[in-house]
Parts: sequence; C-alpha cells; structure tokens
Amino acid sequence: MKTPLTKLEKYFVIDKLIIHSLDLCLYQASVIIDEEEHFVCYDDGNFLRTHSLIEIQKCCKNLKAKETVLRQESAYDEMVGAPAKGESNALEVPLKDCGLY
Repeated sequence: MKTPLTKLEKYFVIDKLIIHSLDLCLYQASVIIDEEEHFVCYDDGNFLRTHSLIEIQKCCKNLKAKETVLRQESAYDEMVGAPAKGESNALEVPLKDCGLY
C-alpha cells in the first residue's frame, strides 16, 4: 500500500520508519503503522526515492516515528545459485537522524 508523505506528516504516529537500501545509491522509505507496512510516496503517487541516505532523511524529517532503521537485503544466495530460503535475510540497523542536511 502507498501512502503520501504529506498525509503521513499530518495524521499519523508511526511505529517504525524503514529506509530501504535498494542498490548502491538508491533509497526508498516505508513505514509501519498498526502492524501494516505502507510505502511512502509523493502526492502524485510516485514512490519516495533518493540517491543518498541524508537526502531521504531530510524528506522524512517531519514524520513522527518511534523508531528508524536502515534495511538491507542481500541477493548473495540468488547470485551464487543457492536455493531460495523461506526466511528473509534482511539486516536492520538502528538509524538516528543527525540533521546533516
């Protein structure tokens, strides 16, 4: 489900802000609200994506999140031809906004 950033800033207290590291320099955000994940988008429906971690933190600075994490999922198993595992290999690291923008 996609939810606009402006709506999230006004109406919601967010349990967790997840910044997804998609590629070497590509980040996307999602939030957990009442145990349901929502991807953050702009008002026009396009996903919120940036090319730097600091830039996405700047975009999300007005969100009222209890916790913020950086999530990285590895494609290593897929790259070496290993069978798919039933569980996720996602790594989540607690992240603090240091206001470097």
